[in-house]
Parts: sequence; C-alpha cells; structure tokens
Amino acid sequence: MTVGGIIMNGIIPLFKERGMTSHDCVSKLRKILHTKKVGHSGTLDPNVDGVLPIAIGSATKVVELLMESGKMYKGELLIGYATDTQDLDGEIIETKSLTQAFTDEQIIEQMKQLTGDIIQIPPMYSAIKVNGRKLYEYARAGETVERPERHINISRFDLVSSTYDADSQQQRVRFEAECSKGTYIRTLAVDLAARLGYPGVMSDLTRVKSGGFTINQAVKLAEVQAAMDNETIDELLNPIDIVLTQYPKINLTDIQWKGVQNGMWMRLSEIDSEAETVAMRYHNEIKALYLRHDAENCYKPLKMFSVK
Repeated sequence: MTVGGIIMNGIIPLFKERGMTSHDCVSKLRKILHTKKVGHSGTLDPNVDGVLPIAIGSATKVVELLMESGKMYKGELLIGYATDTQDLDGEIIETKSLTQAFTDEQIIEQMKQLTGDIIQIPPMYSAIKVNGRKLYEYARAGETVERPERHINISRFDLVSSTYDADSQQQRVRFEAECSKGTYIRTLAVDLAARLGYPGVMSDLTRVKSGGFTINQAVKLAEVQAAMDNETIDELLNPIDIVLTQYPKINLTDIQWKGVQNGMWMRLSEIDSEAETVAMRYHNEIKALYLRHDAENCYKPLKMFSVK
C-alpha cells in the first residue's frame, strides 16, 4: 500500500493515551494515514494507557500473531472498596476499612497463588460475548449471566511497593505483571484483594510491553501526524519480521519467488528445515508463511503478506 509515494505496510507501536478507546486510535490513524487498512492488536480500556501495536496495510495479516505475544503491565490495586467495573470508572458496591496494613510478605504470598496457569472469571463490564451479547450489555441492563472461565497464564506478578493510609484506612499496592493474551489485569488485581479478604479496585494501569514492543518504543498520535506531515512516516513503520522471529527463514531464489507469488507449493526437499511453519524471505523481507504437509511431501502457503 502506497500513500504519497510512501509504502504503508508495517507496525506502529502506538502509545495509547488515557481517555481514548482502542477503536478511537484506529479511527484517528485511518484519517492521519489516509488508509482504511489499520488494525490494533488487543484493546486497552479508556482509562488505561500504554503500548498498543497498530498494524498498517499488509501487516494487518499478522494482528493475530501480535495478540499471541505476552504483555507486561505496571499498575496499582487500592484495597478497601470495590466497584462494579473493577476500576475507578464504576459505582462503589462494597467497602471495608483496613484497621492495619498488610505486610509485604502477606501480599507476596497471595501473589504467588495467582501466578502460573490459573482460571479467571472475566468481569461483567467486558466485551466478551455470551449468547451473542457482550457482557457489558448485560451489566448495563442490570442483568446477570454466567460468565465463561478463561484459562490464562501469569508468568510474573510482583510487588513493587505498598502504602497504607491510616486516615482512609485503605492500602495501595503497586505491582508489575506479565501475562498471556486474554488476561484481565483489573480482575487479577481484584482477585488479589479478595485473597487478602478485602474488596479492591484497580486504581491505575499502564501497559509497558505488547507485541514485542516496549513503552520506550511507543509513539503518540501527534508524532504519527507529524511524521506524515514531514513525509517521514516510513521511519515509524516496523517490518512484520519483528513478530515472525519464531519461524525459520527460508531465503528464496528469483525463480522460487516467482512461484511463491502465484501460491506455488514447495517440495520438502527444497526447504532446509524440519519446522512445521517456515517464513519465506526474498530480498531480506518476509513475504509469506508456509505450512508443512508431510503426507503430500510439500510446504503449502499458510499466509501471504506481499506478492510484490
């Protein structure tokens, strides 16, 4: 995809600012970049900021791979009351004063219980669909519905600091967490409070890593607009190769590339790999993923990124 002479294919690690939905970001980028082919790799709530990888042009074909990668967050749990949304945007539904602070050791012990492969019940205020309706639609209508269990992995859930306020009789717990896709960090925070025997609410959250990109690499919408105005947008576009590092690379000859452009199957003997999936590269750019089919003695196209 070319706009103003610039090839518009790649990934922009956007810094999503608070007060915007992920869809807002996509909508604004479509206008800035003058293209409809824009997709994000996993939503962030309006009151959460941080890294939101955005795929442009043919890179939209790797959105699902971006979503598969783990994510890292820095956040805060406020122990002492709960809301119906599990964050500060909701209505208070429960309060319970802390007469004394939890020790770091007590908090860390419960964090360990929420680490590894665990089952999580998503919040009612979420976009997960049950019987064709999103959970938040049931919640807004005052209806309840059985929520499906989600099997997730929390690879790290660490205490950063904790502060007790004797006046409000509440405690703030700063944490870092690394998790698999599909994890609701606000639910993780609230579950930590529940394990300590108190209601809690996620009071702050920033996503600091997603899709292989860190917050230090993320750029704001204003920076993307400036790059378009200065015709330097190509400097912000990261190649899809970044999210395909797990696949062995097969360097194609000119003749092979012509065949791949037409969806040609390739014999196993032509591919120097035993991997199930390989990345076909031509002129140092990954053009396609091919899947191994032993029964047919060949590799077949799995996903094409570019035929040019």
